[in-house]
Amino acid sequence: MRQKYILVTGSSRGIGKAIALKFASKGFHVFLNCRRSLTQLSQVRDTILAMNPGGCTLVPGDAGNPEDVRRIFDTAHSLCPALDVLINNAGISHTGLLIDMTDAQWESLLAANLSSAFYCSREALRHMVPEKSGRIINISSMWGTCGASCEAAYSAVKSGMNGLTRALAKEYAPSHIAVNAIACGVIDTVMNEHLSPDEQASLAYEIPAGRFGTPEEVAELAWKIAGSPVYMTGQVIGIDGGYI
Repeated sequence: MRQKYILVTGSSRGIGKAIALKFASKGFHVFLNCRRSLTQLSQVRDTILAMNPGGCTLVPGDAGNPEDVRRIFDTAHSLCPALDVLINNAGISHTGLLIDMTDAQWESLLAANLSSAFYCSREALRHMVPEKSGRIINISSMWGTCGASCEAAYSAVKSGMNGLTRALAKEYAPSHIAVNAIACGVIDTVMNEHLSPDEQASLAYEIPAGRFGTPEEVAELAWKIAGSPVYMTGQVIGIDGGYI
């Protein structure tokens, strides 16, 4: 069987790490990426190498910077003709009133969450198209669907990711490339560490499932989407415990 390859941006922890480990366990060679948490990224690499199915390669860099993205993909494509799967997971959150948000905070949020998906998809597609094959999965948020008070900017960039998903799906369906998104609800990651125990309990109470989701549940969904028929494309699939 031909070796398969996946790149997961923001894979040093949380959802990205869980997805990287899931695909590694299935024999994929995983390209691991993050911008800053290189020690944690190396630990993910060591875990994957201990599995010893398909191996992995570190490709650190800022997915929101086009020059870094070109270097990341140069490395990846020196080892494979094209990615089989790209997971656009890199991102940061921001909570606060819109009028209090600085220009720099907005630019940082936009680059990390939306520009990163644009740049990485552009580079991946250059090689997927000649192969007439590939899957792109964007890790979005339920707030990109319905919006959230005090998270207007975050909701806007995730809505943009959903729009990018649907447009790319139409653009590249003739090349047999599927593009979908996962709209995550409240997932138990470091993004929610700023919440107090009482705030976490109150939020969990609002979720019909009665709890936060886990990164492993998102990873399982990503695995199933990657293996789904190519005819399933342009979809924004929610995993939110029934919240919306």
